[in-house]
Amino acid sequence: MGKSGPTMSSPSAPVAASESWPWPPAMRASAAVHVAALGAGVLVPGAWPWALGALVLNHAVITGAGLTPRSNLLGPNVTRLPEAAGSRREVAITIDDGPEPEVTPRVLDLLDAHGQRATFFCIAERVQAHPALAREIVARGHSIQNHTAQHRHNFSFLGPRGFAAEISRAQDILTDVTGQRPTCFRAPAGLRNPFLEPVLHRLGLSLVSWTRRGFDTREGDATKVMARLSRNLQARDILLLHDGNAARTVAGQPVLLEVLPLLLQRLRTDKLRAVTLPEGLKTA
Repeated sequence: MGKSGPTMSSPSAPVAASESWPWPPAMRASAAVHVAALGAGVLVPGAWPWALGALVLNHAVITGAGLTPRSNLLGPNVTRLPEAAGSRREVAITIDDGPEPEVTPRVLDLLDAHGQRATFFCIAERVQAHPALAREIVARGHSIQNHTAQHRHNFSFLGPRGFAAEISRAQDILTDVTGQRPTCFRAPAGLRNPFLEPVLHRLGLSLVSWTRRGFDTREGDATKVMARLSRNLQARDILLLHDGNAARTVAGQPVLLEVLPLLLQRLRTDKLRAVTLPEGLKTA
């Protein structure tokens, strides 16, 4: 999960809704496989087992891409900040699944104490439940981005209508509460299917995953979480942590609160600056 990972950068302005979705090569190839398999199955005697096998293999590849959060086979996927962010010595700390009243205010205080900024991929219904906390995130110079309305466990099985309803509703809630319309989207657990990208394109949203993650929703040992985040840490990295649904340490507190001071100190030592995604994604 270092330099070799795929990197896509998002546009600095939302994509116009009138523009047609640019089909990625993998999806064009998938469509061609379906046409060829259908033609072979109908026109070539005895070819239907091979045609069926080709379709099964194709669907396995597409499904695998949807289950791989950092894959860009299904469309653009930001896994690192652009080259310009490297020259600025920038990284992006992204914090998912909040806001969480018992955790997020302490996270904000830690970020303030170190003079660093973060991006909070918020669940819109939690923002709706804690609007003052969401507004405080923005007021302190951080960014709130779209992490769906409900964080549904079956999100990756939705179709175009389901995606559009879930993501559009989150857009409206987050905009109404914070006064800022999100430009980035992260799927729950990073899982998706081919129907997602056309919806994001129409809504002017860029899919953002991460460079490295700490697995802090299941690992309560801050040392292990920090080791995963800091291994080969470098400018342009996008780091994933959680204020909501965080695992607990042996002392009973969310592991993020033990990891974040270590991470912020590491950034200072390495002369790296944590910025919001809208800032870090600037190409100049």
